[in-house]
Amino acid sequence: KIGGFKLLAVPTDDGKLTPELVDREAWGWGDEHRSQPLVVSITQSTELGTLYTAEEIKALADHAHGHGMKLHLDGARISNAAAALDLPLRAFTTDAGVDVLSFGGTKNGAMLGEAIVVLNPAASDGLIYSRKFNMQLSSKMRFVSAQLIALLEGDLWLRNAQHANAMAQRLRGEIDAGIADGSITGVAFTQPTQSNGVFATLPDGVTDRLREKFRFYDWDAARNEVRWMCGFDTQEEDVDAFVAELSRLTQG
Repeated sequence: KIGGFKLLAVPTDDGKLTPELVDREAWGWGDEHRSQPLVVSITQSTELGTLYTAEEIKALADHAHGHGMKLHLDGARISNAAAALDLPLRAFTTDAGVDVLSFGGTKNGAMLGEAIVVLNPAASDGLIYSRKFNMQLSSKMRFVSAQLIALLEGDLWLRNAQHANAMAQRLRGEIDAGIADGSITGVAFTQPTQSNGVFATLPDGVTDRLREKFRFYDWDAARNEVRWMCGFDTQEEDVDAFVAELSRLTQG
């Protein structure tokens, strides 16, 4: 509401848009009774932990540009995407035709700090004013920015993301093994584990009991679906303890 825009959401089972899905809402230009589609916004990695390939992002950028729209990429977990794809950041941003990027530091080791990265100057008219109007120009911002410098000057951003992804793969692998040998029952995965998020459904009553020792969010409480996120500070022993407790509760 502050920005004067409306989000036109498109349902997708894996969290990823395609040109065909974009076209569900990319219409009505010139119709005063409809919000005007001007930007396609995607998230990499997605809210469901899945990944766009560089080719998929380029296809979306080409499609958006063909309609006179811009492509924005929400990169709250972009470092995890780069680590999982084993690609440099520019391969699925600048080179793929992304116009504006939100680069996230908070979910990769920073206490706070997200940067707006303008890759296409023509897409940023008024940005210098709107960031202050929307309270995104903090006092003493240099102290926030210092964290991004620390992340990016070497490969800390990548090492943090690689570790988080590895912990998610460990979590997925141990639970898969438990399901296979029968030590974990009633658990099913709802998405592929491609970055640092694991999505699963649990048996009735297990979620709240598991949450007595471990913090995590419901994703869809109506169907007992949960989201387990691994971070730069997740340790192997954390994963092992979590899986052991999950096994105990599903066997109880």
